[in-house]
Parts: sequence; structure tokens; C-alpha cells
Amino acid sequence: MSMGRTPLRLYMSLSVDGYITGPDDRPGQELGRDGGRLFNWLDDRMSEGINGQVYAEAASTGAVISGRRTFELAKRWHGDHHDGVPIHVLTHTIDPADVPPGSAKFYTDVNACADEAREAAGDRAVLVHGAGAARALLAANQLDELELHLVPVLLGDGRRLFEPTQLGHVELEPIRQLKGRDATHLRYRIVHPEGKQP
Repeated sequence: MSMGRTPLRLYMSLSVDGYITGPDDRPGQELGRDGGRLFNWLDDRMSEGINGQVYAEAASTGAVISGRRTFELAKRWHGDHHDGVPIHVLTHTIDPADVPPGSAKFYTDVNACADEAREAAGDRAVLVHGAGAARALLAANQLDELELHLVPVLLGDGRRLFEPTQLGHVELEPIRQLKGRDATHLRYRIVHPEGKQP
């Protein structure tokens, strides 16, 4: 099935109980207590195996959309997430005196952010970072795919990917499942209700 538009694809590692960080995530402890466990699979990111393939796909995206919290916790990626691609940061407010580094740009309008990221990415996918950005894009019917790196651990507490929302029922279509060391990579297409996809 052809999507007809450049996909916005969320890449996210999470525990089996649905957490994307351990508890108490904050500057200096960005992944929360024990949250680093969710990223052990990245030890193989330069390998020729499954984990290397998935990492290479993420690194070949043509633009990035991030939530403001993720952007700040990542120290703004020093202005370059990967290969100099544009970074589009969703935020609630913009301070004109706060000029983001490199190719980063702040947005308060979810649809404008998505449209400009798609245009910048061309025929490559757009990498989405952060639970807040994912929720905002999903609510605006802009998020197209989820690439979930399911890690075999129960963290018990922390920050969830999808907190209860007013979105109701959302159908996902499985696209692929790849088993890597320490993570199963699951890709889903979001099934947008008829007439709801921009």
C-alpha cells in the first residue's frame, strides 16, 4: 500500500511495560534510573546485523521532528542530529531571543512543522523523536508510522510513550518485525480514519 506522502516515523525504544525512560528523568539523568537499559541494542548500531540495519535506516532519514523536552535533554544535539538534516522542534512557546543551533527551528503549529519537515526530507522519511511530539502529531493525524524497539525488560515506572489521551481508538497495521540482539524492532503503519489524513 502506497502512502502517497513522505512518512513521519516515530523511532522509540521502550520496555515491555511501555516505558521510554526509567523514573526521575531529568537533566543529568536523561534516561531516568535504569533507563539506559533500553538502549543496549545500540551497542550493535555499527554492525551488519539487524540492529545495525535499523540504526542505519534511522540515520538515513531526511529531517527530524522533536519535542522541545527531548531537544533540550539531548543538549539540542549541538545543532546536528545526523548529517546536517533540518531539525524541527515542536514547542508550546517561542522566545525570539532563543535562537536554536545549526539547522534547528522552533514551531508551535503542528501541521506547519509536519509540512516543512516532509518538504525538507524529500523522498526520505522524517524521524520523529519524543513522546510529546508523537502525541501531538498523532492528534493532528500527521504521524504515519511507529518504529518501536521493544526491549525485554519491565522497568516498572518512568515515562510512558502514550499516556491516556482523548484520541480514542487508533488502529495500527503491522509492517515488519525484526529480531535483533536485545530488541525486537516492530514497525506499524497508523491507520488514519477515512478522510482524516491531511
